[in-house]
Amino acid sequence: MGPKTESFSVRKRILVNSTRIHMIGDIDMKSRTLCLMLLLASSFSATTLAQNKTPTKNEEDEVVRVETELVEVPVVVTDKTGKPVLNLKQNNFSIFEDGKNQEVTEFAATSAPFEVALLLDTSGSTRSDLVMIQKAAQSFIDSLRPGDRVSIIAFKTSDDGQRKVAAADLVSELTDNRNSLRSALERVSTSNGTPYYDGLMQVVEKVFAAKPKEEFRGRRALVALTDGVDSTSVSGFDEAREGLEGAGIAAYFIQVDTRPFFEEGLLGPCDGGALTRFSAAQIRRYFRSFGSRSGVEQTTNFCELGDFERLAISKKLYEIADFEMNAIAKRSGGKVFPAGDLNDARTAFKSVAAEIGTRYSLGYYSSNGKRDGGFRKIRVELRGLPVGAQVRAREGYNAPVN
Repeated sequence: MGPKTESFSVRKRILVNSTRIHMIGDIDMKSRTLCLMLLLASSFSATTLAQNKTPTKNEEDEVVRVETELVEVPVVVTDKTGKPVLNLKQNNFSIFEDGKNQEVTEFAATSAPFEVALLLDTSGSTRSDLVMIQKAAQSFIDSLRPGDRVSIIAFKTSDDGQRKVAAADLVSELTDNRNSLRSALERVSTSNGTPYYDGLMQVVEKVFAAKPKEEFRGRRALVALTDGVDSTSVSGFDEAREGLEGAGIAAYFIQVDTRPFFEEGLLGPCDGGALTRFSAAQIRRYFRSFGSRSGVEQTTNFCELGDFERLAISKKLYEIADFEMNAIAKRSGGKVFPAGDLNDARTAFKSVAAEIGTRYSLGYYSSNGKRDGGFRKIRVELRGLPVGAQVRAREGYNAPVN
């Protein structure tokens, strides 16, 4: 019996120990299950709180600014007599995009510095007046304020190894060093053609390729002395216009009337009479724009055109130039200043410098986050100003595309 009792006791201890092991295992399993349930509950609670949480103003702004880009809007405000209205504040302006009110987040007063790309047309009919162009440009630079930065682009004749071609030349990078700009003007030369559109593209792709520093946001301008009649560009008008609009550059044109001089040189036979000629690109542009409606037999050979046909083409080319300059200026919030000759151009330069010195700069982040490339119309309204005050601003922009 003793051995059996001992055996029973041993089995009992084993069973007891085994039961204890199972109990401990059950407790561990229950603990783990409980912990897991608590974790899931806390996770669900945190997620629910995050979903129900109302974003703060800063968080909303941060999300919008990640998805959109700053839209810069240069603005000129004048009273009923046309004089600039100064000393306005940010709360004097409201901006609407496609009819929806936008929050003005950036504001620069008229005293802030400007960056100016100065484009000088030194081709064709202006070649004999190079000295006058240089003096007029120097007078313009001198009338700008300290801190304003200027870049100079002109035209020159280059040799590509096979023939001489007209090209746009970046004579000076942006600088506020007046002595450096004076030296750059002295290096300006003339050209045997008018690469006007190429000059506009240099403004976009070279002068203003990089994003502006904070003090120059919304304060960039193109000032071009030209008749606007392109003859040799590789670039086209649409490309140049879209580039300028996309960069938010205010465009000013001093439109010199070279037509009488140009047309006088068109007349006469090619063997010694005609002193000026259309380029093949100009003739193609004419026929592309007016086609069969022109009444002129299509040809790209200048010498096959009679005097009447040459004058008809010239008239239309100047009309195209006038339309293009006004279209760019109006959309950008700039302006066209007609100049009968280079003496008038000096007066126009002074007017441009005065207006640049009185421009406000506004900026906002569009509430429309779509990146569809569509055109967005901008409208600026004034608040708290006397009746008769007027505003001229950028009219719109094309949204970015992913």
